Amino acid sequence: MPVVLVAEELSPAGLAVLSGDFELRHVNGADRAALLPALADVDAVIVRSATKIDADALAAAPRLKVVARAGIGLDNVDIPAATTRGVMVVNAPQSNIVSAAEHAIALLLAVARRVPAADQSLQNGEWNRAKYTGVELTEKVAGVVGLGRIGQLVAARLAAFGMTIVAYDPYLAPARAAQMGVRLVDLDELLRVSDAITIHLPKTKETLGLIGADELAKTRKGVIIVNAARGGLVVEDALADAIRSGQVGGAGIDVFVKEPATASPLFGLENVVVTPHLGASTHEAQEKAGLAVARSVRLALQGEFVPDAVNVQAGGVVAEDVRPGLPLAEKLGQVFTGIAGGLPENLTVEVRGEITEFDVSVLQLAALKGVFHDVVEEQVTYVNAPLLAKERHVEVALETHRESPDYRNLVTLRGALADGTVVSIAGTLVGTRQVEKITAIDGFEVDLKPEAHLAFFRYEDRPGIVGAVGELLGDANINIASAQVSRLAVGGPALMSLSLDDAVPADILQEIAKIIGAPYARAVSVSVG
Repeated sequence: MPVVLVAEELSPAGLAVLSGDFELRHVNGADRAALLPALADVDAVIVRSATKIDADALAAAPRLKVVARAGIGLDNVDIPAATTRGVMVVNAPQSNIVSAAEHAIALLLAVARRVPAADQSLQNGEWNRAKYTGVELTEKVAGVVGLGRIGQLVAARLAAFGMTIVAYDPYLAPARAAQMGVRLVDLDELLRVSDAITIHLPKTKETLGLIGADELAKTRKGVIIVNAARGGLVVEDALADAIRSGQVGGAGIDVFVKEPATASPLFGLENVVVTPHLGASTHEAQEKAGLAVARSVRLALQGEFVPDAVNVQAGGVVAEDVRPGLPLAEKLGQVFTGIAGGLPENLTVEVRGEITEFDVSVLQLAALKGVFHDVVEEQVTYVNAPLLAKERHVEVALETHRESPDYRNLVTLRGALADGTVVSIAGTLVGTRQVEKITAIDGFEVDLKPEAHLAFFRYEDRPGIVGAVGELLGDANINIASAQVSRLAVGGPALMSLSLDDAVPADILQEIAKIIGAPYARAVSVSVG
């Protein structure tokens, strides 16, 4: 039974998704001394923000297949190291977007109306209305830095307050922003015209320190700054100085450079509202995150494609029409390598038929996963298959064609070897039961299920070959489940394809090839997972 290590609190609904089919273990992920040995024999680990999954943690987990972060941010996961190891990294990108957007609005309102300070004053027995006069949001300009999913929700909510919305997002088309009633501007203009600025960007090398002293000096005097995205996007020292000088009228901060944050230059300043990274801290967000990552872990450990995998080069939801083709493409990849006897210099995955109405890029990943299955010692996954191809200088291409003369849908792998030989294999799914069939190998038409044990012999067509092969395999106590011969012409090149109950040892394969005069003999074992 696969083992799932829960390193931080997970919602009961998330645990329920995994219970029964997986062994659930628990550890305090923040306790490094407890975490590392607990990773020794687990297949998946679920974390939040306190558990660090770095290269050392990955090295301590030789069986690990998936790291699941119950939330959006992945600052605590070494994604490049995981990708190299073939470990899938998943998160819950949609789980807390509403909660995060609402928290940003809450911080903005709290600063604009000076709610926390007024509350504390009244709690201390003071009735001082004049001291806590605030500002209205209506008819003001809101600058949204980052118009992704959360930024868009914030923009819509601020528009409902009667604010004019400008946004800075170099990756968003102006037409898309216009559809949302937002005017795209550059960062300098946003700083100059905004009465309130709210930041919704990931933390990257480019965004770290994006709003510093120079940027704050360009803002309208009295501007309100809200950062409920990631610590470090706004330089804390510079923001504190700008608040003290009166250039910035107030700030709402939920995230800090170092967390947990028990000290900050922003603490104790008038009209600064701070919260301990509460953007995702709602019951609804926790429930959504737990359910999302639990479902992703289940899919990953079942060998299926996971839409929320962040280090897989085919993002998004896999269409239901495409999903049944993933095991087929992977098996075609395994048979391709077995027939080729090694890796090609280039590989083209060609997809034909109705299925090309959808995004079929994941079929290329599945094919690569199969190609490398028996080539490398490490586990091959949707994650590291492209990396393995790059490291071994295999050029990979995907072709799609709506036309498919012979089959409703057809997947073909075609590759050139170093000696110039071209190897190809094609397959399809047949009938309502979606039965996997290999339909062609190197131009020979076949009708073959990709069973666990296959053997192929290329020879010149002549009488007695089928009987000879059957006798030799019988002498080796290897049963033939099915056999077929394909030929291009009578007496010409022929291909014998066999499904067997057991694998053919190399010495037996060579003996058969020698006796029947086959220059080409291959045994292939097929497995998926």
